[in-house]
Amino acid sequence: MSAEGTNVDMKDVELSEVEKEVDPTEKEVKPTEVEKEVELTEVEKEVELTEVEQEKQPMTGGGEAVNGDAASSPAAEKNGTVNVKILEEETGAKFTGLSKEELLRVAGTPGWVRTRCALLALFWLGWLGMLAGAVLIILQAPRCRPPPAVSWWNQGALYQIGDVRAFSDNLPGNASSLQQKVNQLSKLKLKGLVLGPLHVAPADQLQHLDFQNISPDVGNLQQFRDLLQAVHKKNMFLVLDLTPNYHGNQPWFSNVTMTRVAEELKSALMFWLKEGVDGVQLAGVGQVASAEPSLWADIRAIVQNGSDDVTSKKVLVGVTDRGSGPEVSALLASSGVDLLLSDLLRSTAADATERAQSIQLLYSAHPQSRLAWNLGGRSQGHLASLVGSSGVKVHQLLLFTLPGTPVFNYGDEIGLLDQETTFPTMLWDSPEPEQGLNGTAKEEQEQRSSCLQVFRALGELRAVEPSLLYGDLLLLSNSSTSLAYARAWDQSNRYVAAFNWASNESVSMDLSHPLLGREGVVVLGAEAGSAEALGALQLGPGQALLLKVPYRA
Repeated sequence: MSAEGTNVDMKDVELSEVEKEVDPTEKEVKPTEVEKEVELTEVEKEVELTEVEQEKQPMTGGGEAVNGDAASSPAAEKNGTVNVKILEEETGAKFTGLSKEELLRVAGTPGWVRTRCALLALFWLGWLGMLAGAVLIILQAPRCRPPPAVSWWNQGALYQIGDVRAFSDNLPGNASSLQQKVNQLSKLKLKGLVLGPLHVAPADQLQHLDFQNISPDVGNLQQFRDLLQAVHKKNMFLVLDLTPNYHGNQPWFSNVTMTRVAEELKSALMFWLKEGVDGVQLAGVGQVASAEPSLWADIRAIVQNGSDDVTSKKVLVGVTDRGSGPEVSALLASSGVDLLLSDLLRSTAADATERAQSIQLLYSAHPQSRLAWNLGGRSQGHLASLVGSSGVKVHQLLLFTLPGTPVFNYGDEIGLLDQETTFPTMLWDSPEPEQGLNGTAKEEQEQRSSCLQVFRALGELRAVEPSLLYGDLLLLSNSSTSLAYARAWDQSNRYVAAFNWASNESVSMDLSHPLLGREGVVVLGAEAGSAEALGALQLGPGQALLLKVPYRA
């Protein structure tokens, strides 16, 4: 056997063995896991493609010709297929506007010139018309009246504490001290406290007078500084009473010693103003102003020559026992004090008519920023003892609504009564009604609470209403037993205060006025919230009302 034949036979043998290995009948080749996954994926794809193809079959199922067209086979036309014929854009002339040369030719024509001039004239006429309309609206609109310049003591009530030990224990910071009461006083919307006198001054003993030392039974200078700081933190001011002989009968001792006392007072004023007090109160100003005019001028200059800033100005408060309108007006003018406390409203000799005339006299003769209204004080006593417990709220309304600064004695906000002294112990009720009180004690506590509510409401109202702060006074009605007036400022709400002083008779008043409407809403009174006709207002015995009348042009 040749080599070639051997090679061929060997190839055949090798091929036969290979064929045997791949023969499926003899040995089954198992696919690997990866191959299985590939085959499965291809099967899933075929299934998905089949389902998609079925969904795309035409719903008519025929594939027949429509409108003579040849029927399309299922493979060529599927369900959802839309044949869109895109129309060619119609060719035609396009607007390109006028050329520059054409515009220039048109712009010079008479018609275009007339049109352009007419449009320009219309524009300027329209603009001038709008300008004229705006000017006319401004001229016809009511102008706002600028508020007057007022000092801090014109912005709220002053509260006199003539005896610290009667009002609270003393100056130090314990639970019942004056310093701890400042927070409660700030809730009454008070603007300032008038404190003292506190200095050492035994009655009628000039040799022991010491303006710059605080009486030991009241406290000391450091405690006073702490109190002053607490007052200022509550946005209030503190006025110190420096009346020289405040325990004696004559506030300046005597005319013989007045020069010496005034000289000592001058140095004391500089000391206390440097400590930070916001003003000084002095009794008997008429006596010293007439007897020692040059020294009095020095005293005024020390106190009043401060900053022009409203919050840093110092106030000089004078006190006099004069009660007639002309006397009080003359002393206010001659003394030059910022505020003057008097007996004008307390005078029992004058009836309601004379009282109203005195009020009108002071208002017409002096700026209302210099007017002060008070009932009671160190020597006169408390409001409730002067007018009776039933008249406390009526006179609270009077003091808060008159043009000027209302000044109250401590305890007037609760109707505190004098108890054989003009310095009764202050009563501090708990916020909640006390348990176990008998009928009388409970009734008295309710009465104090009622007075306090009226006092607080009036203080809050006066603090925000321009008519009550610095509004004009309009006298509406005045008789021997009644009084009514309005407070009005610019375009703000007007307020009408009406009083019947009679204890056993009702009164009817006609309060019509051009600046007021036909009726007002009761703000404080028996029928709060109700409307009352101003043309025929009815008031019961001892009754007072405060009504709000909206502004009308």
